[in-house]
Amino acid sequence: MIHVTPYEQLGAFRNEWLDARHHFSFSSYDDPSRMGFGPLRVWNDDRIAAGTGFDLHGHRDMEIITYVRQGAITHTDHLNNVGRTEAGDVQVMSAGRGIMHAEHNREAETTELFQIWIEPARRGVAPAWAARRFPKVGRAGRLLPLASGRITDEGVLPIHQDATLFGASMAPGQGLEIDIEPGRLVYLVPSAGSIVVNGIAVPNRAGVAIADETRLTIGGPDAYDLVLADLPRA
Repeated sequence: MIHVTPYEQLGAFRNEWLDARHHFSFSSYDDPSRMGFGPLRVWNDDRIAAGTGFDLHGHRDMEIITYVRQGAITHTDHLNNVGRTEAGDVQVMSAGRGIMHAEHNREAETTELFQIWIEPARRGVAPAWAARRFPKVGRAGRLLPLASGRITDEGVLPIHQDATLFGASMAPGQGLEIDIEPGRLVYLVPSAGSIVVNGIAVPNRAGVAIADETRLTIGGPDAYDLVLADLPRA
């Protein structure tokens, strides 16, 4: 099963400073058929105006991953963490038993990012935040693990779930061959460019839910970036 939801068909929200698309039910977007995918509960495609952002608010028992596509986002929280995450980099916040945080675009340009929420395998863990600046050289042409509860390689940000978020930057003509373990789910979004997955066309920033597949062949006519979540079924 490979199901494609084009960007234009995602849930939408817009005000004077936030232009958001919701892959799954979130806030005022309520679709009972789109409540998540395995433990993946939220995938928001946000555009945040310069000098604005999300003021202090709280979360609990959720792994919140932010992948910045353009610009940068500045994080602050009640644990005294402060950090700026820029385009191509990732931050992870394990809300655990409770965290208060704010996310602001302190840049002179619009910030574009994916905000991804994954339900944890364990509730009530100690809250934490971390970010990683990924090298821009040597990351092209392959899937790079960004955050994971399965892969413990140096620099991969930890999460409390049997899941991995990958990123890839592919040059024109480059493709990916990905084996999927039995019983696993995959959710992917081309964050730049359009792609073809097992012969199925996927436009830019569409959401692709994949189940009961054993191998993915991914390519595209032009350069493209890809964000992919490898997930358990529950």
